[in-house]
Amino acid sequence: MGHEMNKKKKQKKGSHSGPKKTFRGMIEVTRSGMAFVIVEGLTKDILVKQKNLNTALDGDEVLLDVLKDHSNKNNGRMEGVVTDILKRKKTEFTGTLQVNKGFAFLVPEKGAFLPDIYIPANSLGEAKTGDKAVVRVVAWGEKTRKPVGEIIEILDASDTNDLAMKEILVESGFPLSFPDEVIAELAEIKEKITAAEVRKRKDFRKQLTFTIDPVDAKDFDDAISIRKIKGGSYEIGVHIADVSHYVLPDTALDKEADKRATSVYLPDRVLPMLPEKISNELCSLRPNEDKLTFSAVFHMNEKGEIKQHWLGRTVIHSDHRFTYEEVQEIIEGNSEGPHKEEVMLLNKIARILRKGRFDEGAINFSSQEVRFQLDPDGKPIGIVIKESKEAHQLIEEFMLLANRTVAEYVSKIKVNKQSVPFPYRVHDTPDEEKLQVFSIFARKFGHKFDLDNPDHIARSFNEMLQLARGKPEQHVLETIGIRTMAKAIYTPDNIGHYGLGFAHYCHFTSPIRRYPDVLVHRVLAQCLAEDIHPDKYMEKKCRHCSEMERKAMEAERAANKYKQVEYMQQFIGDTFDGVISGVAHFGFWVETIDTKCEGLVSIHNMTARDEFKHDESEYALVGLHTGRRFRIGDKVKIRVMSANLTKRQLDYDLVEDLEEQPTSRPGNIGKPKRKEKEKERGERVQQGPGKKPKPNKPGSKPKPKAAADNNNANKPAKAKPRSRKKEL
Repeated sequence: MGHEMNKKKKQKKGSHSGPKKTFRGMIEVTRSGMAFVIVEGLTKDILVKQKNLNTALDGDEVLLDVLKDHSNKNNGRMEGVVTDILKRKKTEFTGTLQVNKGFAFLVPEKGAFLPDIYIPANSLGEAKTGDKAVVRVVAWGEKTRKPVGEIIEILDASDTNDLAMKEILVESGFPLSFPDEVIAELAEIKEKITAAEVRKRKDFRKQLTFTIDPVDAKDFDDAISIRKIKGGSYEIGVHIADVSHYVLPDTALDKEADKRATSVYLPDRVLPMLPEKISNELCSLRPNEDKLTFSAVFHMNEKGEIKQHWLGRTVIHSDHRFTYEEVQEIIEGNSEGPHKEEVMLLNKIARILRKGRFDEGAINFSSQEVRFQLDPDGKPIGIVIKESKEAHQLIEEFMLLANRTVAEYVSKIKVNKQSVPFPYRVHDTPDEEKLQVFSIFARKFGHKFDLDNPDHIARSFNEMLQLARGKPEQHVLETIGIRTMAKAIYTPDNIGHYGLGFAHYCHFTSPIRRYPDVLVHRVLAQCLAEDIHPDKYMEKKCRHCSEMERKAMEAERAANKYKQVEYMQQFIGDTFDGVISGVAHFGFWVETIDTKCEGLVSIHNMTARDEFKHDESEYALVGLHTGRRFRIGDKVKIRVMSANLTKRQLDYDLVEDLEEQPTSRPGNIGKPKRKEKEKERGERVQQGPGKKPKPNKPGSKPKPKAAADNNNANKPAKAKPRSRKKEL
């Protein structure tokens, strides 16, 4: 005993041999169970062993003390212990129940690194051993104690699709249902629009107004009105659902919307930020109904020149509900649909606005949306590839105009000589190091980059994209170019939106599905009323919204990957033409041209061909003996080897004759920088380029084809209000 006491004294003395280092960061747990805390500003993550996690889980925001600091020795890293959990990534978990007399445990899936969750008798209901369930943790255990939970939902294990989608949502930290207090508040909301409320607003109900949305949309959060005014100009109104009229600050409804921050769109469903009574009924701008809106109204001529604008609360009555396809038919001259003259005029102005944006420095990356056709059970039976057409761009330009106008207005207002706290949508300039590498790469295709200043960089991007359009290198240059870009975020620190070329920008136009838009409406209303109450927590709210947006994107990617794997299960052993969509030191990803499904060709399956090294400057794997290069954008032929639904993973093998490839030995190939995330997880999801599929050879097995994008295509099993444009 005396020996142990002396040992403890030595440890204690050693622990105070220098100033204690405390950091704040996010936990990332690897597949091996080892954890790292990512701290902003540190070049290396801090190692945390499992015994020092103190109930922290993957994605949690934590405080930690440094136990050992090897950061200056042999290129090592610091090691720490978690002392406090500041924010849980999620509180709901899925797993399998083990029921005993009077209590139960939820056993999480393998690899979750979560202890079993204790379920007391009062939460069991009809649950039985073997049931799949969603459990919410209500008390976190300390040391050897188990966390305590309550059953939220028993999942139907026979419905594999529903089970998989719900597990993805829960994994990402999104609750599947609304709390009882939110439902109770909903019942108290008055649906009828009173005459007193109308008198407070500008009345647009007699003006021609319509919506343009996807064919399967249910929540219509924006509408456009148009009428001719004196002097040959037009009054064009952008009307947005007035969610903030119904969702009041500090209510249970508001707190839940704040917590979720965004709706989540999966291939067969939407998990809404707001209950359906709000999103699909009260606030949805459905045709032939009076609705409350918040509007940006512009007086402009046919050249898109804005004479004046007005911002304020309104009431509208939508006369017609268009789908994108219907508007596109009108624009292309294939339809004499209703309000053709107004649609054509709006499209003419939208074209001018769009050209003006690019002339002023916006970057013109093309976009493509891949969606699954599903049978009634949610099983993928086809793939739809949708590109942005003029009907989409018409809406996009007027929404961008409204967003920009609102942000410009608020930016000019001061309270006590200080800017009003406001959730701007900002986009920083490209990463300098990535840009340098990319400019060298682009030069090999004859494209010169002027890196003198951000304006010149944007101009160089647009010149490159214009010259590359339709050429073999178009997709590789677009794919890698996008990766040089910063991520757009929400913040009160207005640095402008580089990608759009706007000095001021915010999200005003989608409050049904984005909480930052609700915040924008509230601040705008205060500014217009000259009754401003600065929100001292705006920065924190913006950080949370940016974080939840990222989690929603991760959930959407995981769900799309699940559907890709499920779809490709029927083609094990078949060969496909593909395009390399990403490269790492352990292999490269290939996206099939006709199914747009991405899988990994592992470097371990290529050892018989050559020894390959990762050349980061070339975005390629290069054979040391043959000189064979596998570079992003290259076309290859692959065979589908496996499709693992549990891991949501496709494995491909290369099928080609190396004799046809160049045999020159490459020059100096840099050693790869092995990132912990890639090494541990072997994961990367990146949308890649694609071409039209080549016709099958006579007698060959038919390959799946992307389904035609028309109104007769099979609809998803559950309609979902899909975003009409990329998140800018």
